[in-house]
Amino acid sequence: MTERILVLFGVLLLVAVVSAEGFKQEKGRKRTVIISRIAQEDTSSREKRDSRARGSSFTSCILKLSASDWKKLDQNTHETAFHGDDGSSFTLTWVGDGTGVILVLSTISPPVGVVVGGGSSRLYRSEDYGKTFHDMSHVINNTLIRKEFGISTGPGNSQKVILTGDVPALESNGGIIFTSTDAGITPTNLVTISIDGGLWLSVDFGNKWNKPHEGVHSFMWGSGITLFFSCSPNGTVDADRRGELFLKRTEDLGRTFTTITHNIFSFGYIGGFLFTSVMEKQGEPRVIYVSSNHGDIFNKAQLPSATIEQFYSVLDGDEDMIFMHVDDPGAGTYFGTIYTSDDRGILYSKSLERHLFGGEGKSDFTNITSLRGVYLTNVLEEDDRIRTVISFDRGGEWRLLSKPENAECGKNTKNCNLHIHGEYSRYNGLAPLLPLSDPSAVGLVIAHGSMGDSVTSAQPDVYVSDDGGYTWARTLMGPHHYAILDSGGLVVAVESHSDRLICTVKFSTDEGQCWKLYNFTDQPIFFVGLASEPGTKTMNLTIWGYRPEEEYRATWVAVTVDFQHLLVRECEEQDYVEWLAHSSASQDSDTDGCVLGYRETFRRLKKQSVCRNGRDYVIRRQQAPCLCTREDYLCDYGYYRHENTSECMEQTDFKDHVLEVCLNGEKEELQTSGYRKVPSDRCEGGFTPLRREKTVSNSCESSSQVSASEPDGPQFTVLVMVVSVSVVVVALAVAGLFMVRRKLCVERIPAYHFSALLVQEDDRRVPLGPQTVPINNGGSDHNDSDEDLIE
Repeated sequence: MTERILVLFGVLLLVAVVSAEGFKQEKGRKRTVIISRIAQEDTSSREKRDSRARGSSFTSCILKLSASDWKKLDQNTHETAFHGDDGSSFTLTWVGDGTGVILVLSTISPPVGVVVGGGSSRLYRSEDYGKTFHDMSHVINNTLIRKEFGISTGPGNSQKVILTGDVPALESNGGIIFTSTDAGITPTNLVTISIDGGLWLSVDFGNKWNKPHEGVHSFMWGSGITLFFSCSPNGTVDADRRGELFLKRTEDLGRTFTTITHNIFSFGYIGGFLFTSVMEKQGEPRVIYVSSNHGDIFNKAQLPSATIEQFYSVLDGDEDMIFMHVDDPGAGTYFGTIYTSDDRGILYSKSLERHLFGGEGKSDFTNITSLRGVYLTNVLEEDDRIRTVISFDRGGEWRLLSKPENAECGKNTKNCNLHIHGEYSRYNGLAPLLPLSDPSAVGLVIAHGSMGDSVTSAQPDVYVSDDGGYTWARTLMGPHHYAILDSGGLVVAVESHSDRLICTVKFSTDEGQCWKLYNFTDQPIFFVGLASEPGTKTMNLTIWGYRPEEEYRATWVAVTVDFQHLLVRECEEQDYVEWLAHSSASQDSDTDGCVLGYRETFRRLKKQSVCRNGRDYVIRRQQAPCLCTREDYLCDYGYYRHENTSECMEQTDFKDHVLEVCLNGEKEELQTSGYRKVPSDRCEGGFTPLRREKTVSNSCESSSQVSASEPDGPQFTVLVMVVSVSVVVVALAVAGLFMVRRKLCVERIPAYHFSALLVQEDDRRVPLGPQTVPINNGGSDHNDSDEDLIE
């Protein structure tokens, strides 16, 4: 084994060179999952919530599992006990697509700053989707690896694996990087990168490193191998706090640089758009500038400015449109306004007011990926209640969720609707899992929810929608962990309990209408989590947990159930049915199913069909354009959608004002009747309101041109042990993902007070008192989502 070691003082940062095309295939697919043992909690409050929620007469539909099916599952259930492993958490990473390779890293989590004098981590490898594991700790020399450092895969090539480890403090104050390019069979002991104000790059996956730039604050990949990074001017401190950072670009992996703008606070890149946060004049609020050509030209985004107490957050976006949250004025408001952009990312229209955004930097904004145009989130109403709203046309209109037919509200409830638990609820321990959907399972959504006129702190139940969120049905009582397998042909769930042992998994072949129960082990475990290969093609599910042992020890256990041998029949043409998405009985034939200007008819599996879609399953759809209506338009800049109508009204503060914007150095006068076509809308003919831009001046100051290229930065490689590992960040740079981590603007209150959550008891509703929660800095989360904020 060859060891390559690099030295520099400071913080460690790992960089992978990946193209944007590679990321598009990975977006939304979490390859790495962390599961952790937790101390057994005081269950009195949980039991109290249980009693409040159990007043319903609802009973899940449970079907008996036949003896022959039980035998098949027994024959294809594989259990592994990790004896002698005392790691507090396991990090699971799927390597490659359809390879069956899983790497499992057992880690411990000493507090940051605590000097570790020894210890080691264990690394396991499976080649059969988790049915068997082999200890390969020797290839990492039994190095100690912290949970917050962990294991990562390359976003463009998931067979490239990187681990960041500690060198024992008694030997040397440093760290070490392990990488593999062959699915972890023979990792090579390589170096770390030390940045201490400098940016390091390797173009050969760690064989050689060079340091092309000093004073770097943050970086992000654009398309191809374009790299953006912000840096301080020479000899300055706190440039990020004062908004004095330079934004630079390299398109040749650090050989040359271009300064594309300066005097910024922060930046981000998503969907082909490059954003910067800028203070145009000293002491004034910040504004957003955006570029659609990698920074060659910036234009000022038509958005409200943000003071130092406020922030901007990109919630979602692609090459057609951006969802931008702008925090409302006032410290600790916990809400703001969502705006949607035009296809240039410049002109923004108000989409949703009082959008909930907690002080800990978490939003419930969710893209329902199983049906185009559908987004779901929560709002904080003026009465301090949290309510769930959904949009089926990319933010054009928002509405409350419909009431499920098999669920009821309390007697004194004024408005009975379903409300969905999102990131806030998971963060505060009210729901164990976020809403789940996948493009391959058309229309299917699984989520935790509660009934009433707002989100409550009563224990949630599991609800399923088979039409992208239009209608819902309660399917399981109490919180569960759930997963979608076989492109939606199979749904699995396990009850979520931290206070009792479990041994049963539930599975459904009809999208949650009815369930069968299977005891996956004779020795119950404390359940920790479910894990399955990214995407929904797999039929293998691994249930993770641990068994208590003597002397306060516990043994990690993984049980993998292969459902492929239960659903042996391949689905045939008669197992599918044609389904018109977004269809409603209240619409006439000309507009039925028309969303974003066209209708889509899918071929989807019949609920009564018990068969296997298989790994080669491909979604079949037919598309047809629709006539344009007001629903195909957003309200233009300076207009808003009048309540309960589709008509756009001019905002009071914009009346009698000429709307002018600066585009590419020319001042444009916007002439509009209040409507702007939704980006990516394909409607034809029909309603066509006036909208055009007229050049009124050939120059304006809201665009910036790029600067000349700078000379090559220094390049060198050193072979010495790395020093100073006070903080280690493993950052596999991801093309296209807008991941600007917010630093909690001006020490915003680091807690979400859930004063709007209501406890349900005997049909009475009493507000909860404030709850203090710790800040989750995301250091241990290897997710594709993050706090996407621009300060």
